[in-house]
Amino acid sequence: MSEDSEPVARHRSRRPPAPGSRAADAADAAAAAAAGPTSDGPIAIAKQAKPGPANARWRALLAEGGPILADGAMGTMLFASGLQFGDPPEVWNVSQPEVVRRIHRGYLEAGSRIVMTNTFGGNRLRLRLHGLHERVGELNRTAAIILRAEVDAAGGQALVAGDIGPTGEIMAPLGTLSDEEAVEVFAEQAAALIAGGVDVIWIETMSHLSEIRAAIQGARQASAGIPIIATMTFDTRGHTMMGVSPEQAVASLAAWGADAIGGNCGNGPDELLPVIERMRAAAPGVTLVAKSNAGMPELVDLRAVYRADPPTMAEAGLAFQAAGARIIGACCGSTPAHLKAMAEALAVSL
Repeated sequence: MSEDSEPVARHRSRRPPAPGSRAADAADAAAAAAAGPTSDGPIAIAKQAKPGPANARWRALLAEGGPILADGAMGTMLFASGLQFGDPPEVWNVSQPEVVRRIHRGYLEAGSRIVMTNTFGGNRLRLRLHGLHERVGELNRTAAIILRAEVDAAGGQALVAGDIGPTGEIMAPLGTLSDEEAVEVFAEQAAALIAGGVDVIWIETMSHLSEIRAAIQGARQASAGIPIIATMTFDTRGHTMMGVSPEQAVASLAAWGADAIGGNCGNGPDELLPVIERMRAAAPGVTLVAKSNAGMPELVDLRAVYRADPPTMAEAGLAFQAAGARIIGACCGSTPAHLKAMAEALAVSL
């Protein structure tokens, strides 16, 4: 995540079904049904945010040319600051806002031009696990406001991205979460983030096309003009946990109107690099995003440890750029030091 839920990744609500099992066959069928357009023929890019005041800052950033540095992990930094496993990080937006602001400040000082709010798990279904489902509006608006304050203090050159992660539920027919409820849940969170003043909505760490489609629809319900960045996690032999290929992902997300598309999280840069290459081959006109974990996570004393150091992530940033990614950042295990090294390697202006 940008809210990378250590020591165990919270976005993995269930283990993937065993290959060849009935559950695996059902997952494959569900993924195919949700896949939307295939990668055969030209990729259709449609329904993106139309030019207007709601996306002027996004369009201006793209017009600058060159690579765009995103930020790094939020959860890694929060755990280092005392967040306990199982506690909702989003509460820190109101209980310890200076800690959250300091983390944002570190990424801004490192050169990040797109910084994400501390709201990865800020939807009603995840917050309900902590009895906080009635505070969706407060926690998301506050997150956007405190990040905006840091961006403005740093000169206002970065974009505030409203971070939306998975619900933690399984979409029907494999699970019980309907499309209608999912859209409603995501629309509620997106509306709160937009009310707080975000420049873009960043939907991340998704594995099921039905869920990311619902998230895009929810964001569009909240605002017809807000730019949407959409990234999935390709951590299962070049596919997402639910069997989605890079080609399926880029074709579907482009058709559903995402303004930038790519991958995040996973098992490190080596895993994400071929995903970006395959997306570029399938859709050369799409703005691509690469935001990998800082290496393969290892479990040490019940905590996830990521071994990739700043120079390693700097090399990865250059590889992602060569593969066709325009927006490049890092995910779980990364720190401002990683992002600073990436900024220097990519020669982005600080």
